Amino acid sequence: MNAALSLALRYVLRHRVQSVLLAAALGLVLALPLALRVLVRHAQAELRARAASTPQIVGAKGSALDLMMTALYFKKENLSSLPLKEMPEGGIPLHVRFHAQGAPVVGTALEYFSFRGLRLASGRQISRLGDCVLGARLAHERGVRPGDAIFSTPEQTFDIAGAYPLKMRVTGVLAASGTPDDDAVFCDLKTAWLIEGRAHGHDDVKGDEVLQNNGNNTVANAAVRLFQEVTDKNLNTFHFHGDVGDYPVSAAILIPPDAKTEALLAGQFARSKTAQLIRPRDDMESLLTQLVRLEGFATTMLLITAAAALFVSTLVFALSFRLRRREFGTLEDIGVSRVSLATVKLLEILLIAAFATGIAVVLYATALWSAPALLRMAL
Repeated sequence: MNAALSLALRYVLRHRVQSVLLAAALGLVLALPLALRVLVRHAQAELRARAASTPQIVGAKGSALDLMMTALYFKKENLSSLPLKEMPEGGIPLHVRFHAQGAPVVGTALEYFSFRGLRLASGRQISRLGDCVLGARLAHERGVRPGDAIFSTPEQTFDIAGAYPLKMRVTGVLAASGTPDDDAVFCDLKTAWLIEGRAHGHDDVKGDEVLQNNGNNTVANAAVRLFQEVTDKNLNTFHFHGDVGDYPVSAAILIPPDAKTEALLAGQFARSKTAQLIRPRDDMESLLTQLVRLEGFATTMLLITAAAALFVSTLVFALSFRLRRREFGTLEDIGVSRVSLATVKLLEILLIAAFATGIAVVLYATALWSAPALLRMAL
């Protein structure tokens, strides 16, 4: 047995490239269905948890999926906004439109942090216009701490007429929560509207800089310097134009106190021509049902591929043994029994299978470890 194992091992090591390629192919086809199942199960658990923790969401009429992804994962979808005045009282507003260094900027109210159970790991909460707090993962990746600053990203790089990037003061960093909140920049609604260009601050307007003055509104020329940062000195110069109730909001999270209130809200928005109300848990279950169907189809295809790979591997071994007939004949001539030769062949197959299993285990463990990161990239 030891001699047979030694011969089998020597052959596998002698033809290491062929052995590694064969083991890698088998390991891959074995690992793929398992890795797919791990990723799908992790995605289902994460998506369900996020949706289940959010009772109701209100937004503009349109795609319920886009609204859900905007409110839960801060994705800038092709979604219309609603005026603030059309949002129900007591709702937690969310304005998701801009980014800062690749991270979504979420304009919201302080109630959002208590609703999600978010607490500060360092620094303090936002207290005025131009302040923001960062999610734990984002702050770690960017190396940003309380007291630093972060710039908003213009929607169009070469849009000369657009709003200038706003330099926001980072007042705090949130503790890690393992949710999309770890990757976002949070500010109040007014700061989000400031980024949008609905408010501005500037130096005092001199007489020769006034183009038009109708008593209620003053239009100045380009010589007036607009501030790109809110400081304690220039805070009072910032002002909003028009009715704030007409300013846009992407969505609002509703937390009804009981089932009756929830049903009344659903009925109220069912009659609305401009707004819609969704229950993320129901919509997410519908989405996950489709995901499970796709998983079943993908698993079937992978199993067919695995069967084909096993068939090809069997053919490779059969051809290899056929080409080595002279080698096996020589071994018989020097006294090696046919049983020993059959054992050598079996051990070669088992060694390749063992290497393939090891590769499959490594790939499976990698899928387990990287599932959260892959889900963040997908979302």
